[in-house]
Amino acid sequence: MSVSYLRRCLHTRIPLRCLFTESSANSEPTSTSTSTPNLVSDALFKSRVSELISKQHWSQLKDLIKPINPTSFLQQLFDSGFDSASILPFFRWSQHGYQVYHPLDHLFKLLILLVNDKRYPKVRSLLHDFVKYGKTHTVSSVFHTLLTCSDNVCANSIIVDMLVLACVNNAKLDLALEAFNRAGDYEFKLSVFSCKPMLKGVVNEGKFELVELLYKEMIRRRIEVDVYTFNIVINGLCKAGKLNKARDVMEDMKVRGIIPNVVTYNTLIDGYCKRGGDGKMYKADAFLREMSEQGVSPNERTYNTLIDGFCKDDNVGAAMKLFKEMRFQGMRPDIVTFNSLINGLFGDGKVDEALGLRAGMVRLGLEPNIRTYNVLINGFSKMKMFREAKELFDDVMKQGLNFNVLTFNTVIDAHCKASKMEEAVALRELMSNKLICPNISTYNCLLGGYYREGNIEAAKKLLEEMEEKSVKADVVTYNIRIDAMCKRGESRKSVRLLDEMSEKGLIPSHVTYNTLMAGYCQEGNPKGAVTIRKRMEKEGKQPNVVTYNVLIKGFCQKDKLGEANAFLNEMLEKGLVPNRTTYDIIREEMIEKGFVPDIDGHLYNDVVNC
Repeated sequence: MSVSYLRRCLHTRIPLRCLFTESSANSEPTSTSTSTPNLVSDALFKSRVSELISKQHWSQLKDLIKPINPTSFLQQLFDSGFDSASILPFFRWSQHGYQVYHPLDHLFKLLILLVNDKRYPKVRSLLHDFVKYGKTHTVSSVFHTLLTCSDNVCANSIIVDMLVLACVNNAKLDLALEAFNRAGDYEFKLSVFSCKPMLKGVVNEGKFELVELLYKEMIRRRIEVDVYTFNIVINGLCKAGKLNKARDVMEDMKVRGIIPNVVTYNTLIDGYCKRGGDGKMYKADAFLREMSEQGVSPNERTYNTLIDGFCKDDNVGAAMKLFKEMRFQGMRPDIVTFNSLINGLFGDGKVDEALGLRAGMVRLGLEPNIRTYNVLINGFSKMKMFREAKELFDDVMKQGLNFNVLTFNTVIDAHCKASKMEEAVALRELMSNKLICPNISTYNCLLGGYYREGNIEAAKKLLEEMEEKSVKADVVTYNIRIDAMCKRGESRKSVRLLDEMSEKGLIPSHVTYNTLMAGYCQEGNPKGAVTIRKRMEKEGKQPNVVTYNVLIKGFCQKDKLGEANAFLNEMLEKGLVPNRTTYDIIREEMIEKGFVPDIDGHLYNDVVNC
């Protein structure tokens, strides 16, 4: 990757930046006038100046140099060979005492002296102030001025390196990126000490597209990188969903003789657990085994991440196996471990085991936190154990624990799904009494409840209330409304909501489009569903298995089995794996009607054997 390529990538996002304000009202001449007397040419006067500066007798010094301005006198100090120990105090005092900004070349002359004297903390301090309070000097002008002041490549590079760090530390990441980019043009050599924080800032600000570019440019410039730097790059790539490239960077570490540590593996494991797609947990678990082979000891975070990943992947058996392995390794599970497992067991329908784990957690001296109670209440609700959910909620309320909005939303949703709307509304009022503001999820729960019981008027009033309280509808809100309209046979009207979403900058989800298609099919209009499918693809969403299930069933119900068969083949050609619903549709809507689908034999055999 060339420097010019990186510059184009950076410059497309970064406008021309400035570093330092030089007020026209307060600025001084950039050089000593020929008519200005050279006060420090006299040896005795020079000695007197040194004494006053060292003792910080600034009022006496001010009287002494009255004939000339501070900037001109600073130039005389440089010209007369004063060292950094004298010039730095005068520089800072004159800035505050005279409220003057010295010219850029004076700053860099001082910085060069400080670098030569190895007074690096002072250099960092000056550059910090320079970046923090400055506005108008461009990066190019700064670098050009530095080169006019010094041809010492090493000293110049140290200053630029610290300048990049100062930009990062002052939350001016765009400036740091531009300085990094231009430093390559000027052949300034940067170090890992400035590049590490810059990379971390890029990741923290979500500029993931730059992570790989910056990493490759650092390697190209032969900037020495350490394990911490590699871990930042891997983290950024994982967050960007570039898991294969993240793995490649770890291999690059090994080639360069840098051994991945537990943070490296934890980062990759977390990336695969969150973003890996099909087979993600198999790959994440493989990293755990690789750690052992490489002599890297997993820690509690390693196991917690994997346990949570397996639970969310509906593989609570694998999670429990890791839980036992964790304890066998002598590690003490924490509240995070138990919360993940309890949530997973409830999701697997194993209520007794979930409650047993909660009891075991208490025996270990771990007090349930708000997340634990949210998991338990949500678990009871999913299992339709509404009485238990309400009792636990009331019990926690009596204990005086502070519930958060998620807790209330969970209980409200449970009551809405149980058609207990009065209780749900009462809970929403209790939220307000507890000074917990309902959010969009609260309104979505209530909205879904009203539509389920057919109370259109109540739903309409709730939408009006949202408007009055400036609660912005999200994609879920629109999905609920579209679903309700489709179930009332108003699919054509619900398309207006799709248009409204686009107007408000909301991106429809697969659920949005699939719900509309199902609505058209239920109304006996599968061609209308195909029209929505075309719009879906035009707006950047590719059909998924649910999309094809809806279309196949819709055409089957209109006895257009040939067209349904074509959609089935199209789904298979796209590499989409049929699910149980697909098989049920094929059996009930095709085979039982005497139509044998013209598809691969393995799928047909699977269907027959279901």
